[in-house]
Amino acid sequence: MINGNSDLQNLGLIMDVKVELTVRVGSCTLAMKDVVALTEGTVLQLDQMANEPVGLYVNDKLIARGEVVVVEENFGIKITHLIGDKET
Repeated sequence: MINGNSDLQNLGLIMDVKVELTVRVGSCTLAMKDVVALTEGTVLQLDQMANEPVGLYVNDKLIARGEVVVVEENFGIKITHLIGDKET
């Protein structure tokens, strides 16, 4: 929780720190022999439906959920729900 000007200044000290941002679309479990057999063009079935929200992670911590969107031929994420402390 931010309390006053002093906390805002302290927060400013870390605003340029780089973090890893990851979007998790889904996952699957494979035997190692199947991983080794993967080739270009292989399609993997994930454990998530196409219409389900994706997870947005900062340094492996879930911070939000959202929808995959296309912006000028690039993929993007539209954040639909921010995760609170009690939800993590």
